[in-house]
Amino acid sequence: MSKNTKGKKVAVVIGATSKWQSDGRNTKLLHGKDVDENIVPVGARWGVGGAIAQKFAKEGFFVVLTTRTASNAAPLAAAIEQQGGDCSVVELDLSSQDSIAAAFATIRNDAGDPDVLVYNAGYLEGRDLPPEMELLEYIPVEMFDTAQHIASRGPFLVAKEVLPAMRQRGEGSFFFSNNSSSLRGRKRMTGQSLYYPRVMMRTLAQVLTEEYSEFGVHVANIVIDGTIDSPGTRALPRVRNQPDLVINPVKIAEAFYYLHTQDKSCWTHELQLTPYAAKPSY
Repeated sequence: MSKNTKGKKVAVVIGATSKWQSDGRNTKLLHGKDVDENIVPVGARWGVGGAIAQKFAKEGFFVVLTTRTASNAAPLAAAIEQQGGDCSVVELDLSSQDSIAAAFATIRNDAGDPDVLVYNAGYLEGRDLPPEMELLEYIPVEMFDTAQHIASRGPFLVAKEVLPAMRQRGEGSFFFSNNSSSLRGRKRMTGQSLYYPRVMMRTLAQVLTEEYSEFGVHVANIVIDGTIDSPGTRALPRVRNQPDLVINPVKIAEAFYYLHTQDKSCWTHELQLTPYAAKPSY
């Protein structure tokens, strides 16, 4: 891991790569192959996590990119360095408490305590289930376990790693990158992930807001309400036919940075980002 030798403030992006990047898991699932990443600007090439990482690096932060496999984040790290930023890559498996603890021990030692933590982890479990397996009775327990690890248990464990130092310091930002399935329970439709555990992520954000705001820690749940631009999504026919329904991840990243820079007298604790051509989810 590269070290924060310049003493910069630290931003950690959990899930810095995207399942929709050119060689991402969902891209291969939907398209059956890799797609051309050059059709998408560098800022949007690695989805929301990559855009947020690039934004905070440009604003002078030392950015830590976490991913299950370090090689997945290598192109993003190279892009940040080419833009004059400083970053490192740390492997982290959210299904393992030991992996989470080891990753943050490394981060604290080589980068420092995070000033900003963005929890952007995603999963695609459920998307490959056929129409006749939409009901809960057909959902494999292992699939539910993965969803819970990413949406609820993972952020709980990450919060335990970073919030004590933020509380003691009297400042810090802990942001959840969430989606519209966090707003209420919905039936899983064909081709969708098992996303209803995301409601627990939103609930955790609300609990942490009540517990840690008084200590100067800014907690917020960001509902990204729509399809996010990336190599894999841009290649979808429905996206080509309705480009106005696609969200630019560079603009999402700007919203995250705006939240971090808000004055303590008027914090936002939930922000919903919806394309102008779509009706907001509720």
